Amino acid sequence: MNSDSGMTYQSSSDRPSGGASRHGCARGEPWKLVEILAMVLGFIVFWPIGLAVLGWKFWQRKSGYPGDIVTFGREKWSANWGPGRWGLAANPWPGYGFGASPTGNRAFDEWRATELARLEEERKRLAAAEREFADYMENLRHARDREEFERFMNERRDRQGR
Repeated sequence: MNSDSGMTYQSSSDRPSGGASRHGCARGEPWKLVEILAMVLGFIVFWPIGLAVLGWKFWQRKSGYPGDIVTFGREKWSANWGPGRWGLAANPWPGYGFGASPTGNRAFDEWRATELARLEEERKRLAAAEREFADYMENLRHARDREEFERFMNERRDRQGR
């Protein structure tokens, strides 16, 4: 503790932890656009919402929470209402997506794996066709540019030859 200012200093650096940094918060977390918008809209729509956002920002400053209000909300939502809270699986629809967990029906799981592999091959073929078409269009542009340049050079030679 510094006896002059009453501020504490962190051992890893000599910046004050009790005063405001250049960003306006003690721990260096600036106000994010979403936080400003939430506070302003909160005061416009229903003043306790704006006051809650302002209180949250002061709490963030005091506690040193590094995230913004959206991250905080997501963390709290997943902790209180997310998967695992009520005995739900992490993926409520296990048959969807590439990282889907086994359903317990081996025949279905094998069919799904072959279909996903087939779709991946189709995606690769489409990506290759797209690259080929882009190369073809580039060659056409190059040929057109070459033709226009040669026409220009021929007209120039004809003008200078006169």
